[in-house]
Amino acid sequence: MKRSREENGISRRDFVKTTAAGIGAAAVAGLAAKEIEGAQVPRHWDKEADVVVVGAGATGLPAAIQAIEGGASVIVIDANSDVGGHAILSGGNVALGGGTSRQKKYGIVDSPDLLFSDLTDWSVVEPNGFPDYRYNDKEVIRAYADNSAPTLEWLIAHGVIFVEKAPDNAGGHACGNSALREHHAAPMAWVQVQTGVPLDPEHQATASSGVGLIRPLEASARKLGAQILLQHRMTSLIRETPTSGRVLGIAAASQGKTVNIRARKGVILGTGGHSSNVNFRRIFDPRLTEEYQVAGEPYSYQDASGEIAAMSIGASLWGAFNQSGEFGQNVTKPGKIGCRYGYVSLTFQPASPVFARAGAIGLAVRDYQNLILVNQAGLRFYDETQEQYTANNYNAVNPYTPGSYLNAANIKYSPSNFLNAAMAGTGEATNGGGPIWAIFDADAVTREKWTVTPPHVDIAEGYFCTAGTIAELAGKIVNKYQRKPMPADVLQRTLAKYNSFVDAGKDADFGKLAPKFKIEKPPFYAAWATPVIHDTRSGLRINSKCQVVDLEGKVIPGLYCGGESAGGFSLHGLARCTVQGRIAAKNAAAEIPGGAATSKT
Repeated sequence: MKRSREENGISRRDFVKTTAAGIGAAAVAGLAAKEIEGAQVPRHWDKEADVVVVGAGATGLPAAIQAIEGGASVIVIDANSDVGGHAILSGGNVALGGGTSRQKKYGIVDSPDLLFSDLTDWSVVEPNGFPDYRYNDKEVIRAYADNSAPTLEWLIAHGVIFVEKAPDNAGGHACGNSALREHHAAPMAWVQVQTGVPLDPEHQATASSGVGLIRPLEASARKLGAQILLQHRMTSLIRETPTSGRVLGIAAASQGKTVNIRARKGVILGTGGHSSNVNFRRIFDPRLTEEYQVAGEPYSYQDASGEIAAMSIGASLWGAFNQSGEFGQNVTKPGKIGCRYGYVSLTFQPASPVFARAGAIGLAVRDYQNLILVNQAGLRFYDETQEQYTANNYNAVNPYTPGSYLNAANIKYSPSNFLNAAMAGTGEATNGGGPIWAIFDADAVTREKWTVTPPHVDIAEGYFCTAGTIAELAGKIVNKYQRKPMPADVLQRTLAKYNSFVDAGKDADFGKLAPKFKIEKPPFYAAWATPVIHDTRSGLRINSKCQVVDLEGKVIPGLYCGGESAGGFSLHGLARCTVQGRIAAKNAAAEIPGGAATSKT
């Protein structure tokens, strides 16, 4: 039974507008409140196509191609100056299963039913007790499982070359316990964004890189006639009325002008999620304040623009647990220190077109015995050698019986609390843990074989500094995210205490296994080592057709979504993006202009 305004004190329409505007206005810099409330139907459309795709990445490019194959004309917009989003910088690991040709070739038994069972198994948990699949949306997963294997063959048909080897676990997170499913897109001779050059010929067909997925799909989309408009940022969705009727198109900003683009059949959102939007990501985890940088930046930004635009016309968010659950790569331990963008699988080189914004290559840490990690107050907080959250993959639970209570009962508990300790802060009534700093000495530099000068480290922006004494080092730690000066006396005591643990062969505070090296030989160094945000695993509510659903559980006609902007799915990486892009496009292309779709799931 529907409740009236009097019972609730607020109507559904007012709730949607108030909620979306309240979240969105604070969340996206430069997006005006009047835009967030939704655009009026324009008197004139500047451009039009059957299907309008927002985002030219791992969801949007497959969607564009699939829609054209379904007989639709397509316009794709992207806010960036090039296509690809985060996907083009990724490792190119595509966890497609259900019985792909590669799985069959290498004797890996899989099926859509087995894939569905794996990705909805309530009984699989990580050693810290967090479930990988328990809160997945079964309707969404069933559609993914049925379309997963065909998508691999479709990608191959559109020019994606996969490394010729058996599917494996490399780069996989929450891919399922029963079969190996990771396929790897080969970079071939494509120029990599993060380096500015192609990979050397010897490794072009054997390495794995997102450029090997994105560039062939871009070429195929352009060849088939997709119109790709770069530097066009969607500012709003245009619906018949703000909270009812069909989605008619979008408004976008480009070079200071508003461009209204009509979608005769449907709009597909592939905007990549919300990880770069500080206030939006804090809906799911209040700790994730501005000091936490994001994998994929500064090439592209996941600004929640798709989610906010859809919420402003009534869409619901979905699957919130998957975002805050402590498994996989929603938050990661930095893979490099001394640079702002330290995601483990992404290293920017000076020849990259975005290196001026990235600032430094960073220092990869081979052995955390060579340093200590301190918070902004100069205190250690955990054993530095501990790792980030884990995730389920093939054979991680062994023995394994689907749906058995023994799968969890047989797990040896391990809390995996490094990241939680890093984000805990220093006792103030303030959210966010503040910066984490790696402290080390000249001997550590020698052991690690580091080069501690630019472009390897970012001194200019305050992500790396050096000094002759520990007290001087504390004074040189000046960074826009460092909320207060680091106390020199505290840092000195922290180092003295740690050095005493080395003498004793035991870390009495955090249990670091047999601390090996004192930090005592000048010069001394401080390097940014703050956790890095990665996956978006919660977003807009969608159904099996990738149609966006509102707060009353009803489909918003003409609006589709897939990939990291969609909720209900915990899988890491590119596979869900490519599959859902295709599902959305099949159904959007089948729409009668201004009417309903014929089911194509």
